[in-house]
Amino acid sequence: MKLGALKIYLGVVACAVTLFVSCEDNTMALKEINSDRQDPIGTAKNIRMVYTDSIKIQAILTAPKHIDYTNLDFRYAEFPEGLKVLFYDAQGNESEVLADYGILYNDSRLIDLKGNVQLISHEGSKLTTQQLFWDAENEWLFTEQPFSFQDKDYNFDAVRLDTNKDFTKFQTGNLIGTISVSEPEDSLASQ
Repeated sequence: MKLGALKIYLGVVACAVTLFVSCEDNTMALKEINSDRQDPIGTAKNIRMVYTDSIKIQAILTAPKHIDYTNLDFRYAEFPEGLKVLFYDAQGNESEVLADYGILYNDSRLIDLKGNVQLISHEGSKLTTQQLFWDAENEWLFTEQPFSFQDKDYNFDAVRLDTNKDFTKFQTGNLIGTISVSEPEDSLASQ
């Protein structure tokens, strides 16, 4: 009987040793396989994000779909079904941005808006284009695409725009349209 128990015991030990020896650490292999994956960390529907600074609302972003890729080395978030952003200035005035598609690059704080992009300010000015980049860090807008701009003084189309968020400093390509210009009265003409 002792010999039979010893054979069973040795059989179990042999199986266990075989199992442990055949197992290897695949951690590196799994990391290598997963390193090429571009899967998002999450997807959300009907989102509403509120951006604040010192408990004051700066912007509210709403979108039907948000895909979060902040798990990748080059972190970004995608809004494949469009987005709407309401921006608030220091006085609480609301401006609106609409686009059919958007990408927010987290590290550079650059936002790429595409498709029927509209920027409507609280003063009634309106910018429309097919692509617009918003540099949130420097509060700067730019595009190389054709665009239209309208407000109480301007109504023009152009290609290429480089401007601050208030449109007080801007450069464009060739303009087509109407621009109101006021000049002080010539002091020599009045004599």
